[in-house]
Amino acid sequence: MKVGIIGLPASGKTTLFNVLTRSSAQTGSFGARSREENLGVINVPDPRFHRLIEMYRPKKEAPAFIEFVDALGGLETGSARSGVGQDFFAAIRSAETLVNVVRCFSNEAVPHPSGSVDPVRDARAIVSELILGDMVLVERRLERLEKQLQVNRAKMTGDQISQIELLKRLRDTLEAEVPARKAELKPDEWLKLRELEFLSAKPILMVANIDEASIGGESGEQVSALHDYCRENEFPVIDLCAEAEMQVTQLGPEEEAEFLAAYGIEESGRDRLIRLAYEQLGLISFFTVGEDEVKAWTIRRGQTAVEAAGRIHTDIARGFIRAEVVSYDHLTEDGSLAAAKEKGHWRLEGKDYIVQDGDILNIRFNVSK
Repeated sequence: MKVGIIGLPASGKTTLFNVLTRSSAQTGSFGARSREENLGVINVPDPRFHRLIEMYRPKKEAPAFIEFVDALGGLETGSARSGVGQDFFAAIRSAETLVNVVRCFSNEAVPHPSGSVDPVRDARAIVSELILGDMVLVERRLERLEKQLQVNRAKMTGDQISQIELLKRLRDTLEAEVPARKAELKPDEWLKLRELEFLSAKPILMVANIDEASIGGESGEQVSALHDYCRENEFPVIDLCAEAEMQVTQLGPEEEAEFLAAYGIEESGRDRLIRLAYEQLGLISFFTVGEDEVKAWTIRRGQTAVEAAGRIHTDIARGFIRAEVVSYDHLTEDGSLAAAKEKGHWRLEGKDYIVQDGDILNIRFNVSK
C-alpha cells in the first residue's frame, strides 16, 4: 500500500512522515519547487504477526508493509491551475490513499502561511486543489483526444472515443467543485479512466495536528469544527500531535507506554493512523506460516481464496485446487496446526471462499507443464 502525505506548508506533514517512518527527513522550504520527495517504507504493526513468529520461529520473517511519500515544499493554494503544483501532484498520483495534515496548533516561531490558523479553511483548500488538479488533467486529456478525433477518427480505439464522453461528464462534476469520487460513473467506466489516477477520487484521511496541550483533552472550537466538516464530507479524521508523537519515537517500548499512559492514550497516533488507513481502503491481512517463513499478505476485504492465491503467485492461482484454512484465533488458542485439525478448526475451502482478516492459508495447487 502506498500512502501520500499532503498538507499546506507549515502544517507538520513532514514531521508526521518522520513519526510514521521513524526517520529524520528534513522539511522542504516554503515555496519550494523541488521534484524531490521523502520516501519511507514501514512494517505494518500487527501483534498477530509477532505472535505467529513466536510460535514458528521461522528462518525468514516477511511482515506486510506500507510505503509513505511526502512531497517536499507543501501544496500551495492556486498551484494546480497555474501549473506549479504539477510536480507535487506527480509525487502523490500513484498513492492509493491520501493523508491530509491540517494544522490545528499555534506557534509564533512557525507562522501560518495564511496568517492565521483555520483548520476548516485549510482542509477545504487542499480538497479544492485536488479537484482543480484533476480538472487540469481532464482538460488536457480532452484536448488531446478531441484533436485526434478531428484529425483521424478511424485510428482511434473505441475506448478512446468513449473516454471523451466520460471525461466530459467528469469535467461537469469537477467544475461544480465536487470531487471525482462522487461522480456518477459506473465501475466499468472508472476502469476506462484508471490510468489517469484522479487525486480527488482517492480516499482521504484527515489528520488534525493539534498542540501538546490538547492531547487527551476536549477538542477546541476549531478542531470540533474540523470534525464537523469531515463528518459532513465523509472524511475519517483523527487527532494527534505530530511533535509529541515525534518525541515518542525516540523512546524505548517501556518509556513509550509510560508516555502514552500519562496522557491517557491507549494507542499511539502512528498505529491509529495506519489502522484507519487500512479500514479506509477496506484492506485485511492473511498469513502463510511455516518453519521456513511466516509472511503477512495484504488483500482487499471480500476477495476470494483464489485471488489471495494470486497475491502469493499467479501460478498458484492458475493451478488452484483447495485452500487449507484456519483462523488466527483458533490457531493461537489451539497451539498448533495439528491441534487445530483435531478440533475441526482446520478446514478445506474452494476458490470462492471469502478470505477473512487473520486467516492462515495454505494453498494446494497443481500447475501442469
